[in-house]
Amino acid sequence: MDPRAVEASFEFNPETVGRLRSRWLALMETSLWGDLKTSKIGTLPRLRKRWLELGENLVSLTRDRRWIPQPRERVKGAMAASLNLRDSLLHVERSLQVLDGGEDFAAFEKDILQFRQELLQFMEHHEKAWGDLLESQYDPPEE
Repeated sequence: MDPRAVEASFEFNPETVGRLRSRWLALMETSLWGDLKTSKIGTLPRLRKRWLELGENLVSLTRDRRWIPQPRERVKGAMAASLNLRDSLLHVERSLQVLDGGEDFAAFEKDILQFRQELLQFMEHHEKAWGDLLESQYDPPEE
């Protein structure tokens, strides 16, 4: 693997990461303190737990991996972190399906969708770079 390409694949835009962090915090606050309603018992605590897991997985994805000596292992670890984040997002989405009201529901739902869109764009950009790096290992050597 080209070491420069590996380094470039881990260049997370600080503005994007900051925005995702701020949106995640605001949504976490609304899930905890906001007026959200559901007819199913245990949904809100489960949503908060899932939302916290999503935040932890987002932090994991964006952590510095330079301590991992092998570039291939660094990339594979990042891909695994990305898959964990996708799984967390899926669990959050399932928890959201049973929310059905409250004063903050409409704004919360809109904000979640915006966060989700930006998160997926961020992830897909880096996943493509990591996938290309892993695929490059199987390319025939140039003569």
